Amino acid sequence: MGQRYIRKMLGRMSGGEPVEATSAMGTIRALSRLAFYAQQFGYEYTEVRQRERKYLLRVVPDPSPQARARAAENWARYPDAALGGALPPLDPGAVALFKARIGYDLATRFTEKQMAAITAVGFTLLALGPALRFGPVIGGGVWAVLMALVPVLYVVNRRYRAKHAALLEAAGFLPVTEPDGRLRYVPPAPPLG
Repeated sequence: MGQRYIRKMLGRMSGGEPVEATSAMGTIRALSRLAFYAQQFGYEYTEVRQRERKYLLRVVPDPSPQARARAAENWARYPDAALGGALPPLDPGAVALFKARIGYDLATRFTEKQMAAITAVGFTLLALGPALRFGPVIGGGVWAVLMALVPVLYVVNRRYRAKHAALLEAAGFLPVTEPDGRLRYVPPAPPLG
């Protein structure tokens, strides 16, 4: 992943405000690395949104004493991180947990009803091309084949979510239902004292 995106995010974090960041590739892996570096400098991952065909990672300042101490230590150890200097080494385990959280969040951004509607519209539009080019029989056949894939897509999505949920639960993350009914995983609260 390009260091430029990390440094740009770190520079914006110096203001202490919530930050939205993206990467050139916009992959879950790249976003996970951005979330890892944000955490190292006192921020916490809150969500991923899609805007204009790009995924945006949203991070906010973490007020916990552990996060403040970690940020102070890393800013002291890597004072030029936002300007092209050295960065903390990546922790593959922490990045894997961010990857699971982001992957789960992306897999659950739509309900199954919303996914069915989006898929039906998308597959219908895909079948229009063959229908216009080769006639309604061919177009209808293409549409029927595409619609037959819908149950397969549901199974794949459910397995993907279950895999990430199991990884997050094993790491101590807690399932939380948001006001809109969406289930997300949040890190456990740090111990008091």
